[in-house]
Amino acid sequence: MTSVDRSAEPKPAEPTPAERARSVLAAAGSLTVTTHGHRVELVGLHSVDAAGGLTLHDPPDSHLVAEVRAAPETSLPAVMEFTDIAPSVVRDRVRARLTLAGSLAPGAEEGVLSFTLARACLEEHNRPYTVEPAELAAAEPDPLATFEADMLGHLDTAHADAVELLSRLLPVKKLLGVVRVRPLRLDRYGIVLRLERFRGGCDARLVFPEPATHAGEAVERLHLLLDRAAACPHRLAPRR
Repeated sequence: MTSVDRSAEPKPAEPTPAERARSVLAAAGSLTVTTHGHRVELVGLHSVDAAGGLTLHDPPDSHLVAEVRAAPETSLPAVMEFTDIAPSVVRDRVRARLTLAGSLAPGAEEGVLSFTLARACLEEHNRPYTVEPAELAAAEPDPLATFEADMLGHLDTAHADAVELLSRLLPVKKLLGVVRVRPLRLDRYGIVLRLERFRGGCDARLVFPEPATHAGEAVERLHLLLDRAAACPHRLAPRR
């Protein structure tokens, strides 16, 4: 039998749509619930289990629990919407939108509702990605998902010079007309920079030598990229 050399297979350079969806769920502090009768904004009132299952806590001024109890067979069709906002100050801060369609049912405790997923859709860069429930359940959130906002915010406000230095790793043609560079996304595979021009712009990913397994490793990987960038020929820094 011929053996297969797995080391020759290309390594992932970025998360899959299912992994991105799980990361959005892990990091989200709020969501919008839409039913036939209501549209409710819930802030800090949901939890996500290891398989991506959602549990909602109905606020006192909401009518979700009553609506679920009044529904046929005590199962209420519902849509959950999550918006992934970049923690750094960039144009168009919405990085992704995650929409989950399914049904709500009474949970084990009073005022608690459980959500059963029927279908999921992740939209990034105006492109929708369908994520099957089994894919979402099997995917794991990025290990940096709950740390990314603090790490990226600190990088943006306290180390803007380092962000501009990282841009040296990009092809020169990508930097033509760029007036500002901002960190847009950080995950175990690398960092994404937002290259802003007077009109429009684009995003560029810098891949880590190896994926990071925790926040400390991500910092080490960033320093490796910065060391590489410092050794690159000097380029005109984007105007801020």
